[in-house]
Amino acid sequence: MITDVDVAIVGAGPAGLTAAAELAADRQLRVVVLERESHAGGIPRHSDHPGYGIRDLKRFISGPAYARRLVARAVAAGAEIRTDTMVTGWAGDGSLELTSPRGRENLDAGAVILATGARERPRPARLIPGDRPSGVYTTGGLQNLVHLRHGRVGRRAVVVGAELVSYSAVLTLRQAACRTVLMTTTQPSPESYAVFNIAARPLLGAAVATRTRLSRIIGGPELRGVEVENLDTGRRRVIDCDTVVLTGDWIPDNELARCGALEMDPGSRGPLVDSALRTSRSGVFAIGNLVHPVDTADAAALDGRHVAAQVRNHLRGPAGPVAAVRILAGAPLRWVSPGLLRAGDPAPARHRLLSWTDTLIRVPTVTAHQDGALIGRRILPWAASPGRVFRIPAGLVAGHDPRGGPVTVAAH
Repeated sequence: MITDVDVAIVGAGPAGLTAAAELAADRQLRVVVLERESHAGGIPRHSDHPGYGIRDLKRFISGPAYARRLVARAVAAGAEIRTDTMVTGWAGDGSLELTSPRGRENLDAGAVILATGARERPRPARLIPGDRPSGVYTTGGLQNLVHLRHGRVGRRAVVVGAELVSYSAVLTLRQAACRTVLMTTTQPSPESYAVFNIAARPLLGAAVATRTRLSRIIGGPELRGVEVENLDTGRRRVIDCDTVVLTGDWIPDNELARCGALEMDPGSRGPLVDSALRTSRSGVFAIGNLVHPVDTADAAALDGRHVAAQVRNHLRGPAGPVAAVRILAGAPLRWVSPGLLRAGDPAPARHRLLSWTDTLIRVPTVTAHQDGALIGRRILPWAASPGRVFRIPAGLVAGHDPRGGPVTVAAH
């Protein structure tokens, strides 16, 4: 079976649903969203605490409420959402191979938007030694168990990480009547915003151990404790617990992008995109946490709004090839998104370059160099902190030479 659509969007999270609502508002376009889960909405669907919708909807609502609003907006605009539909590969430049309860089929699209998001690395990918008991989760696995399947967890938890998603895990544990006895981070200070760090002990009952790592998991068949090592002294101690939540350490869900031989950014491990969110494959765009793992849901959603105009331009007639200038990340930045600059392209979404730092810089000075010359310098009033996206004004690279070499963006 071959079906033709104008736009196929892979992933029904905030970015994909927002793109669908924007594009389907043009009733001449047939827009289809493909989602492997049984319900649309993405991660917010099982993140049952407030804090969603601030940037895009100008609301302060829970994750499930946010997901329902985005689904309703996309459907009301005229988008078709197909759940239980797995995109398994490519049948051509704009053709996707699908497997669903309807069987196997190919779907041909004038444009494809990849909005497959990101996930936390599980224990095997983190190479954590020790026993193999039950009771070890990622944040997503924990929230799925508690909020969607209404399952039970233990009573004493250790949370690995102290970034935004780590506090989301703590809130979920609290709702499940599980006390967080310790949060660990390898950083010298918690990675999250100060308001969360201040509230951790008095309001959430969670102590934060900085400059520490989880060195061993103990127990079998059920978890009995963990060993935590101080990175500065080498001293180890055992914490009694029956639940461990591994948070952060994000990687894009990039299997489909890699299968399509898209050029990848070695830093983010997502597709390399320009400020119009085009990938290296004509007619294929990538948005949200697939390209900047991982930002907040509402910031990812704004990529969906930004890409809509670029997709419409492509459908009116693909532009000819335009030379691109590569943006490289200089230490301590791990990656910069978008990673390409093209003459005539729009500014990035919200006029920001997004980046990730491996080192805390409280008052960062960011610089841009091209061919050995300084082309931009800014002192920013917000911190560059591990564990959350670092936003850099796009004007920093406005003075680049479109015919020059790569631009390196760094911070100190």
